Amino acid sequence: MENIKDDRGFNQVWGDSKSTRVRAERRCEYMISQMQVQPNKSVMEIGCGTGKNAFILAKKTGMNVLGTDLCIPFVEEAKEKHRLTNLRYDILDFNKADQFKGEKFEYIIGNGILHHLYYHLDEAFTNMLHLLKDGGKIIFLEPNIYNPYVYLIFSYAALRKATHLEPDEMAFSKSFATEKLAKAGYKNIKVEYKDFLLPGVPDALITPSVLIGDVLEKIPLVKNVSQSIFISAQK
Repeated sequence: MENIKDDRGFNQVWGDSKSTRVRAERRCEYMISQMQVQPNKSVMEIGCGTGKNAFILAKKTGMNVLGTDLCIPFVEEAKEKHRLTNLRYDILDFNKADQFKGEKFEYIIGNGILHHLYYHLDEAFTNMLHLLKDGGKIIFLEPNIYNPYVYLIFSYAALRKATHLEPDEMAFSKSFATEKLAKAGYKNIKVEYKDFLLPGVPDALITPSVLIGDVLEKIPLVKNVSQSIFISAQK
């Protein structure tokens, strides 16, 4: 399955397929499960790409959603293809709080974003705190370094090159994320190993993958090789 590259030539978005659509829906449902949904609340997605996840979240919750990305073509496509009255997009860097002109959010979310900031997570988590309202929460879904597929593509130079990874991106573990969040001053930290549904799974195997994955997530040690780490933490 072909991925969508950003304006620098790095893979950022999975290409469209039934498995990626199912996966996106499931991940948005998880994010929503970690929220107290009210129409007047605000959500910022970091690394919104072409806007699919932000659109799903805005449609399902009715909350005010801002999708941000540094890739101009992505944001332009998101504005064109995924429109709702409670959804907007902009080219913004969360590390530069002055760009937001004092705007703060109940929720800051991202799907596969933190591992791009692996070597700068301390600073990133601190900067997110400044953009959260009191009691606000971050929710992120990240690749799990203990998953065999993830480990291979992130650990070997030839595979990194073949999959067009950025030089600094690196998957990490539950303990790594927990340590960084605690150091930055977050509370109510929740980090889980979840999801065995890989993008690109043939259509006929999607339902079995989901059903088997739901069982595997409940088995100690086995769940540690899930595809992703699901992260939430509160200001």
